[in-house]
Amino acid sequence: MALSVPGYSPGFQKPPEVVRIRRKRARSRGAAASPPRELLEPAARRAALAAGLPLRPFPAAGGRGGGGPAAARRNPFARLDNRPQVAAEPPDGPARDQPEAPGRFLDSNQENNVLWEEKFPERTVTELPQTPHVSFSESDIPSSKSTELPVDWSIKTRLLFTSSEPFTWTDHLKAQEEAQGLVRHCRAIEVTLPKSIQDPKLSTELRCTFQQSLVYWLHPALSWLPLFPRIGADRKMTGKTSPWSSDATLQHVLMSDWSVSFTSLYNLLKTKLCPYFYVCTYQFTVLFRAAGLAGNELITALISPTTRGLREAMRNEGIEFSLPLIKESGHKKETASGTSLGYGEEQAISDEDEEESFSWLEEMGVQDEIKKPDILSIKLRKEKHEVQMDHRPESVVLVKGINTFTLLNFLINCKSLVATSGPQAGLPPTLLSPVAFRGATMQMLKARSVNVKTQALSGYRDQFSLEITGPIMPHCLHSLTMLLRSSQSGSFSALLYPHEPTAIFNICLPVDKVLNTEVVHKELTNCGLHPKTLEQLSEIPLLGKSSLRNVVMRDYVYNWRS
Repeated sequence: MALSVPGYSPGFQKPPEVVRIRRKRARSRGAAASPPRELLEPAARRAALAAGLPLRPFPAAGGRGGGGPAAARRNPFARLDNRPQVAAEPPDGPARDQPEAPGRFLDSNQENNVLWEEKFPERTVTELPQTPHVSFSESDIPSSKSTELPVDWSIKTRLLFTSSEPFTWTDHLKAQEEAQGLVRHCRAIEVTLPKSIQDPKLSTELRCTFQQSLVYWLHPALSWLPLFPRIGADRKMTGKTSPWSSDATLQHVLMSDWSVSFTSLYNLLKTKLCPYFYVCTYQFTVLFRAAGLAGNELITALISPTTRGLREAMRNEGIEFSLPLIKESGHKKETASGTSLGYGEEQAISDEDEEESFSWLEEMGVQDEIKKPDILSIKLRKEKHEVQMDHRPESVVLVKGINTFTLLNFLINCKSLVATSGPQAGLPPTLLSPVAFRGATMQMLKARSVNVKTQALSGYRDQFSLEITGPIMPHCLHSLTMLLRSSQSGSFSALLYPHEPTAIFNICLPVDKVLNTEVVHKELTNCGLHPKTLEQLSEIPLLGKSSLRNVVMRDYVYNWRS
């Protein structure tokens, strides 16, 4: 059944007449039913202010045909009754960002663009993804500046360098460049680069040295297992194949090979052919350093974090050690020079202190009326502080001199060194070294360069980044910064991500005497490190319990934050 509407012409024989009549009726209805504009304008203004939008002037009602721009621009044939379609309102009333007063109409995209341009006139283009860029405010920049970074003995898991100059020279190394880089590392060839390289991509010397800086040595080497970090790595190892976990014979073979590699590393360290190395277990990490490094004249070993059980086992094996960050804890006391007392001497001092603590009761004559704590309570109170620092950075242990060899034997024979359950069950600790040793496998750090657009005041600019991932040891960090100083014209930024349990290795240890740096460098000449890197590692650590996290170089001068 056809719908009959007065004034509607099915054949559209006289559309001009229909348009004129509808405009006249719309004008008369609007004048009779619409409230004054003065009543609508405050509501629209309040809605706009509440939404936090800038107010814009709208043209006054009126225009061609007398029905206002809205009525004049509407298609009169859009509906049968030729009335402008009213947008559906939300349940809580009109949209807050739409003024109620008549004016020019915009579609949603145009409306958003206009609002964006009015609020942020410079941001007219969608921002591109940005890489993290280090920017220091005046309060963040340390007051001290230097042309060299302080020594950092923590192991980094990731480095992110950013610069205004490209890192394309790190990509797609030629076969000859890769081979030369590996040979230079194995033969410990010293390479000195110029202060600035004009075209790094054409510099074969730079690309070979970059390949040389990414090499490190690892044992054991299992390509399907992440062998660093080991602390907290159970989740990453879950579901991985580990045929040795239930095979005692295979576990014995793995530990036998590991013992040979560990002993080989220590012998290289003792003869000053290896500067340092790490032993990474599933519970703690050990840093062995050659004599002359970090300001010590003897071989040193730092263990962190430790537990009371591990320390007791080391005492029972006759290993003399100290707790550098604990001056006095329970029955554990240290002399003024920082050397620890023997276990028997500690116990004697502890008993004397205990007797003195109850002597005042006898002076008052009430020693029989007050119940003294029993031996077990006294022992628990003594050990309370020592137990509380377990698994904390403060539990770091220092072993020096000939005791490091005893520590070597202790670690080889320690049954708790290897996990007995979980994803790491039966897996020997990870050995990390900057030089080759028996049973070691050559590994490479992963490098990737990215080019992105970042926002600047005048638009967008190119921002280049270089990401290095893997177990990044102290000598590698120093070598990479020396490379970038030449390739990036002395200006770059870096974000450093340390393995947190190893940050405590930056503590300043007690030094008996000041070493002659020339003698130290001469004795460690064949350790496989660049002379400048060796000079940095010989310095006394200054970072304390923290490690480097942000580094900025401007005009060949470093600013850093830990």
